[in-house]
Amino acid sequence: EIAEHDEDISVWTGDEKAATKVREIEKANYDAIHKDYSESVDALQRAITVVKEQSHDRKQASLVQVSALKELKLMPDEARRTIDAFLQQDPEGLAVTAPEAAGYEFQSHGIVEMLEKLLDEFMQERTTLEKEEMNGK
Repeated sequence: EIAEHDEDISVWTGDEKAATKVREIEKANYDAIHKDYSESVDALQRAITVVKEQSHDRKQASLVQVSALKELKLMPDEARRTIDAFLQQDPEGLAVTAPEAAGYEFQSHGIVEMLEKLLDEFMQERTTLEKEEMNGK
């Protein structure tokens, strides 16, 4: 009878170690995905702020925040193409030789809407991920 209990304890210990290992892997995956969502949310918030605050003519350098969004891991291909198109617009009156020339005249309500939609989606997905993590503990 003692041998049976020892065998049960051995199986349970093995099961516990296996479950702990699986949980560690799940936690590492969660951490990586959560970091991606958090970085994406932060970058989108900054880019939206930049675009909204500068609803006037502005220098080309200020579009760096928007351009950086293309590098996010979670950015959908369609959004990358839209951002590319937005950044490649040839603004009227751009004088290449004049250092103070506007790089873009504000016509970006569509890009702001797309960025806000992505922000909402990423925040919802991050929240879902957090809920799943809490339930998985």
